Amino acid sequence: MEISEFQRMIGEIYLHRDKERGIEKTMLWIVEEVGELAEAVRKGGNVGEEIADVFAWLVSLANLYGIDVEKESLKKYPHICKRCGKKPCECDAI
Repeated sequence: MEISEFQRMIGEIYLHRDKERGIEKTMLWIVEEVGELAEAVRKGGNVGEEIADVFAWLVSLANLYGIDVEKESLKKYPHICKRCGKKPCECDAI
């Protein structure tokens, strides 16, 4: 499944509820899910499930803003490192 397909699917299922909830409350859900992800990482929980939750909520926020996540992601991360222009990245470690 492509990111755009996932985003469309999430919109078909949840957009009506996301609109009712609004942008600010959707953002609060993202923060809560990131907290759950952090806890899963620290305590050895189901990290994959929490990553999926964070991603789904991010996509919901993007839908509220009318942002195409796949398009924006590829614009920001164009298959090479944006700093050094290489793949894999050869920038100094951060």
